[in-house]
Amino acid sequence: MRITSTLTKTFALAAAGLLALTACTNASETSGSGAATSGAAASSFDPATIAKDEALAALVPEDIRSRGTLTIGSDTSYAPAEFLGPDNQTPVGYDVDMAKAIGAVLGLEVDVQTAEFTGILPALGTKYDLGISSFTINEERLSAVNLVSYFQAGTAWAVKAGNPSNFSFEDICGRSVGVQTGTVQEDPDLADRNAECLAAGKEAIDIVTLKAQTDITTRLVNGSIDAMAADSPIVGYAISQTGGQLERFGDTYDAAPQGIAVAKEDKEMAELVQQVVTKLIEDGSYTQILETWGVADGAVTESQVNPAV
Repeated sequence: MRITSTLTKTFALAAAGLLALTACTNASETSGSGAATSGAAASSFDPATIAKDEALAALVPEDIRSRGTLTIGSDTSYAPAEFLGPDNQTPVGYDVDMAKAIGAVLGLEVDVQTAEFTGILPALGTKYDLGISSFTINEERLSAVNLVSYFQAGTAWAVKAGNPSNFSFEDICGRSVGVQTGTVQEDPDLADRNAECLAAGKEAIDIVTLKAQTDITTRLVNGSIDAMAADSPIVGYAISQTGGQLERFGDTYDAAPQGIAVAKEDKEMAELVQQVVTKLIEDGSYTQILETWGVADGAVTESQVNPAV
């Protein structure tokens, strides 16, 4: 996904008529191609297939156990990780299924709440028990929260099919590139590329940052930007859902683990989440979830609390 800086997340699309895009916190922008906000396919994962683990459930903090619900913050504009389903209200995606699976093991209901990506980590411990929103694990985030590794992704790029604007990394200065606000694609990736342009006396990159990845994808489909960068599963899903209107550009790079976020002062909860993820990996539920969404190539073999990066 993102490997080095601020925050991370990315988008979704689904065909409905011409093209449909999932929305997160803001309504998706539309333009000439008729892209609109809508949902994509829902997962077939059923959390009822996962049995409660009494030993792990006994470790749930009393305040969470008494309310019986695990509250999770997620930026639901980042398909297929987390996005809104066909009703444009219900969160779905492999991260959402992971949240449900964690809740099932602990005997808890799960309330996945749509949130602005950059607002999730500051609200841990007060508004949200966990943040599950494709957070790339990096030093900056590790200094602010606990992160439990559960997935791995890199950065990928997409352009309109056929690359009609002749976009290239060698000629990126002066070109328009879309990224979601707060992602490592925005900073440090594009920030560093832009600094190189300016240092060489070239035109700055037109970096288009929007809160919802869906809006970035819409702009690329409509041709108002030359390219977009996002986490590799998100780009792959967008390409598969846009009816041949987009294509991958270049190779995936900067692969890094992603983590489930827990408040910094609650290391015990992070360790509990790690034990639950480990159980899901060992019993095969984890693989089932990822295969349902076609992202099994991002699977990890073990989960760690605050892994070295």
